[in-house]
Amino acid sequence: MKIISIRENPGYKEKAIQYFQSSWSEVLPIIYEDCILNCINAPQSLPQWYLLEKENEIIGCAGLITNDFISRMDLYPWLCALFIDEKYRGQNYGNILIEKAKMDTKNFGFSYLNLSTDHFGYYEKLGFEYIGQGYHPWDEETRIYQIKV
Repeated sequence: MKIISIRENPGYKEKAIQYFQSSWSEVLPIIYEDCILNCINAPQSLPQWYLLEKENEIIGCAGLITNDFISRMDLYPWLCALFIDEKYRGQNYGNILIEKAKMDTKNFGFSYLNLSTDHFGYYEKLGFEYIGQGYHPWDEETRIYQIKV
């Protein structure tokens, strides 16, 4: 099992763009392309984009960003775009990416990692606490979770 940071391994940028685009098809493809390409040489620590590789196959992804298109601009960083291929779910692989995001969050000098989701149960099992509602620009409401790192 290998976590690939796109900043540390820019040779993976095209694979990352393709994987994020196919995993999150409801997001305009240009969003991930632009975000990933521009993070590589960004002077600040965020954003970060990760791939999870198992036996030379990309099986998951996640991002660590400053804002997940949500009204709570006072909170950051945010875990975003966590995805594990269906055939690998239920094997704790998502938590591997979450732990990497938590470690980087702490190393970058932040005390909390945030996320927005409509899922119930999964993140609570990993220690995240519900802290309130947030609002997206496209007129949707979401749950906000946070964990101390």
